[in-house]
Amino acid sequence: MHALTTPRALCLTLTASTLLTIAATAQPQQKPDAATAAWWAQTKALSNDSMEGRDTGTEAYQRAANYVAAQFKAAGLKPAGDLLDGKATYFQRVPMHETDLDMAHSSVEIVTPNGGTLHSAPLKLLEEITIAPHQLIKDNANTKMVFLGYGLELPQTRDAKEFQGATAVIFNNVPAGLQSADRAAFARRRSELIAKAGFGSILSIDNPAAIEPTHWPAAYARSVVLAPAPSPNLHALLQLRISAEAAAKLFAADPDHPFAGILRDGEKGLPLPSFRLHSNLKIEAQTIEKEISSPNVIAILPGSDPKLAPEYVALSAHLDGYGYGTPVLGDNLYNGTLDDAAYVALLIEVAKDLQHKAPARSLLFCIFTGEEKGLLGSAWFTQHPTVPKENIVANLNLDQLRPIFPLNILTMEGLNDSTLGETARTVAAQFKIEIRPDLEPERNLFRRADNYSFVRIGVPIAAFVFGYDKGSPEEVVYRDWYARRYHKPQDDIKTPIDWAAAGKFNRFYTALALNIANSPTRPQWLSSSPYSPHQNKAH
Repeated sequence: MHALTTPRALCLTLTASTLLTIAATAQPQQKPDAATAAWWAQTKALSNDSMEGRDTGTEAYQRAANYVAAQFKAAGLKPAGDLLDGKATYFQRVPMHETDLDMAHSSVEIVTPNGGTLHSAPLKLLEEITIAPHQLIKDNANTKMVFLGYGLELPQTRDAKEFQGATAVIFNNVPAGLQSADRAAFARRRSELIAKAGFGSILSIDNPAAIEPTHWPAAYARSVVLAPAPSPNLHALLQLRISAEAAAKLFAADPDHPFAGILRDGEKGLPLPSFRLHSNLKIEAQTIEKEISSPNVIAILPGSDPKLAPEYVALSAHLDGYGYGTPVLGDNLYNGTLDDAAYVALLIEVAKDLQHKAPARSLLFCIFTGEEKGLLGSAWFTQHPTVPKENIVANLNLDQLRPIFPLNILTMEGLNDSTLGETARTVAAQFKIEIRPDLEPERNLFRRADNYSFVRIGVPIAAFVFGYDKGSPEEVVYRDWYARRYHKPQDDIKTPIDWAAAGKFNRFYTALALNIANSPTRPQWLSSSPYSPHQNKAH
C-alpha cells in the first residue's frame, strides 16, 4: 500500500532547530531496560533474515509459527488450536487459495488506437503499474481508455456500447468537501457506475498528496482468499494501479488535457473533466493459481477466578509479512520487523511475565496469519472460533505501532465505540499518555487490521497508533517511516527505536490487558456506536 519519494504531507516548513529536534527524536536511546531488551531479542528472532519475511503459506512462515508455539508452550500457555487425535494443538490451520500474476506472460503497454507503439517499452510491472490478479484472468486486449475524473462522470455519447470492454481511468481521490462517512458510499457508487457502463477494467492513478501515499514498487502482484475459492466472476472488472509519475504517459497523446493540470486539480479534489483518451491500453495478463494453507497460533493463559475464567480477553497480532519481493535499494527481503514481528514478540513476553500471576479472566493469545492478504487468519478464527465466541469479552489488537519517537499520545481505534475507551484513558493516565480519537479516519485504519474481524462478531476492540501533534517533529518522523520503510525491505531490525517509548507502550498494553481481565464487569458497546448490537451495522 510507491517509489522512494517524499510524500507531500511530509513537506512541513522546517527550521534548523526543528531539524535538529527531528534528528534527536529519531535516534534510539543508548540502552533499553531489561524487559525492553528481552522484547527486542524476540523481535530479532522473528524478523531476522533467516525467517525470510514470514510470507503466508511458506516454509519460513511455518518456522516462525513453530517458534511462537514453542515460546507459548515454555510460558505454560495451553494450546487452543485444532484438535489432533482428540487433543488441542497450538495451530489452527487456515486453508487459502492463492492467485499470482504470471510475470513472464503479462504486460501492460500504451499503444495507438490501431495498436502502434507509443513508447519504447511496456510499462514496468510492479514499478510503474500493477495488476490485482483474480481467478482465471487471461486477458489479451487492446482497450480504449476513457478518463472519468474521480469516477462518477461519464462522457456524453450516443452509442450505448461506447464503453464496452474499455478501460476506465480514474484519479484516486474524492471530490473536495466529501465527508469521511460518505467515502465508502462514494466508492460503491463509482464501482457500480463503471460496471453498469460496460467497462472491462479500471486503471486507478495514485494520488501523491494522499495522507498515506501509495507505495512503489509493489512487492508482488498476488491475491489470496480463504478456501474454497469463490466461483470466478466472469464479469469482474480487472483492477490496475499506476503511479502518478507513470500516469503522465497515458496523457502524452492528449495535448488538450495535460496531465500536470489533472494532477494539480486532482490532488485538491477540484472538478476534473471526462474524455476519451487518444491512446489505448494493451493488457496481457495471465495468472498462476494454487492451494495453500498457513496456521494461526492460538493459546490460552487460564484465568484464576472460577467465575470469570470461562471468559476471554483476546490479545492479537499478526505473524505474516511479505517475504521476498521487488527489490528496494538492492534489498528484496521484506523482514516486517515493526509490521508486525515486534508485537508478536510482545505477546510472547506478556505470556512469560504472567505465567505465574494469571488474571481473573483467561487471556486468549491469537497470532494470526494472512493479515497482509486481507485479514484472512483473523477472519477464519472468528468464523471458526476455538472457544465460544460469546465468551470473548474484548480484543486488544497490536498492529500499526511504531515506537520511533517519544510516547506521549496514543490514537485509539474504537475509542468512542465501547467502554474500553474510558478504560484505556484511565490506564493511560498512569503512564502520562493522552488517548485521542483517530484524526485521519480517511485512512480507514479501523477496518484495515485484525481487530475488525472481532468487530464483525460483536466483540468490542481497542487498537493503538503512536500519536503526535500536527506539524510536530514527531509527525515528520512518523510520515518519513511510512515513506521509506512501511511495507518495504527497510522495515527491518536496523530501524532506529526509541527504547523508552517502546518500553512504555509495552507496559501500558500489559496493564490495560490486566485491567480488563480483572474487572468484575465485561466491556460493553456504547449505544451510539454504529457497531453496537442496537445499531447492527458492522459489516
